[in-house]
Amino acid sequence: MRHLALIIIFAFTYLVRFPALEAAEILLDGEIMQGGMVLGSAPPGTVITLSGRVLRLSPEGHFVFGFGRDALPEAELMVVHPDGKEETRTLTIAAREYDIQRIDGLPRKMVTPPVETLARIRMEGAKVRAARDIDSAEIHFSMPFIWPAAGRISGVYGSRRILNGEPRQPHFGVDVAAPTGTPVHAPAAGKVRLAELDLYYSGGTIILDHGHGLSSSFLHMSRVDVVVGQEVVQGEVIGAIGATGRVTGAHLDWRMNWFEHRLDPVLLVAAQVPRPKLKPEPAN
Repeated sequence: MRHLALIIIFAFTYLVRFPALEAAEILLDGEIMQGGMVLGSAPPGTVITLSGRVLRLSPEGHFVFGFGRDALPEAELMVVHPDGKEETRTLTIAAREYDIQRIDGLPRKMVTPPVETLARIRMEGAKVRAARDIDSAEIHFSMPFIWPAAGRISGVYGSRRILNGEPRQPHFGVDVAAPTGTPVHAPAAGKVRLAELDLYYSGGTIILDHGHGLSSSFLHMSRVDVVVGQEVVQGEVIGAIGATGRVTGAHLDWRMNWFEHRLDPVLLVAAQVPRPKLKPEPAN
């Protein structure tokens, strides 16, 4: 559920700081925190730039942006209104505390890939990055999202992973543990940008484009039921949970990106896990 209180506080803050700007002109709705996604609306013809990146604005005035796991405390939102007036807003990004996830007893090749696989890994990584970098005109991101699968939450966004005692990259998705063959549904409508059965790290993998650089990725699938270029609707079955790629058991790893920024899917759906823990603000 979107947080109405956040919207009200945010609007009031910028009415105070920018008295010439009417509250109805630029609306933001979402989580201004590490891993958060923010939906926005503005009058057509507005130009909006976030920390140097010009945001796509739909003909109806919709836009979206997000913040990565380790986003800096502040970001600048620059607005050029249709009448030429310019405004600069400083967004304060809440910092989060992340869990540590230890996994021991893994085969060595699951921690450090063999040298002969590195060329394959680089090629597959480039393919994934290209799929996530698409800036399409669709606005499927504007609808409420649903969980893609039912099951036990076995991994959460942002947790620092220590594999066989060695610190590794954080986990960038939410893991849903369920038996192989459990259906995976599209959490929102979109276009399939990647559909692969056997990537080295992620096995059966689908990337779904929701528009304006926002995408969902579905990893470790036993079955891929869609093809690149296919349009899917919310709730449509796109494949099934599996244990493909580098995993220790059957589960779905659901990830979300805004371009290169990795977002927390849990912030967009009805809660099945506790709310993120925020770091306490430093004392004055």
